[in-house]
Amino acid sequence: MFIRFLEYIGSWVLKLLFLVGDMTLLLLEILKQLPKKLRPKHILQQMSHLGVDTLPIVSLTLLFTGMVMTLQMAGELIQFGAESTVGGVIAIATGRELGPVLVGVVTAGRVGSAMTAEISTMKVTEQIDALRCMAVNPVGYLAGPRMLACMVMVPLLTVYGNFISVLGGWLVSGKYFGISNYVYWHSIEQYADGSDFTGGLIKAFVFGMVIATVGCYYGMRAPEGAQGVGMATTRSVVTSIIIIFLLNVILSWMLY
Repeated sequence: MFIRFLEYIGSWVLKLLFLVGDMTLLLLEILKQLPKKLRPKHILQQMSHLGVDTLPIVSLTLLFTGMVMTLQMAGELIQFGAESTVGGVIAIATGRELGPVLVGVVTAGRVGSAMTAEISTMKVTEQIDALRCMAVNPVGYLAGPRMLACMVMVPLLTVYGNFISVLGGWLVSGKYFGISNYVYWHSIEQYADGSDFTGGLIKAFVFGMVIATVGCYYGMRAPEGAQGVGMATTRSVVTSIIIIFLLNVILSWMLY
């Protein structure tokens, strides 16, 4: 029984190492293909699909997050006479952690799944094989524009989400707790600085690379059949979210 347990752990570790190595090789191949032949029209289409179409869900997610954070923290801070720190606390928490992480998770759920479903459908219908027959590298043609779009749009969505979250906190602090506009915005100027937001943008940039790499990886290696497309999509979203949470811990330790 114990030997079987060790065999199970060993096989799981080997599969994990193989997965990490395979994804790393795909990431290096994508980065290698990026400067060879850029297609601006294709890249802009991906930016519109991956970034602009995600604005509504990012807006709702970060707006409600900022409002809930203010509801939970402002009352406690006011009890200790620290109402002048509410805006700064919201801005720092959003800029460092909640902004990039929530945008990454939302983008992985919406964009990563769509990316995997599209590419896996192309694989099942042998469109990727047709690209190879025409001497077109499928990694550069399919994964390259998506990687560039994610690397650009996820940080931009994070900037937008940070502003929306702070705006939601301002609405609650003023309407519900009676904190003046000057006190709220001045606390952000006083306690938050550029490093709180640049660190979050670095995280968002890395998360964008993760979402594109994982989405393309599972799409290009999807099992055959309609069931394989669903399995690949599910694995892509779950893997992306787990990697985002793991890298968030590592990057927080390195940046702050």
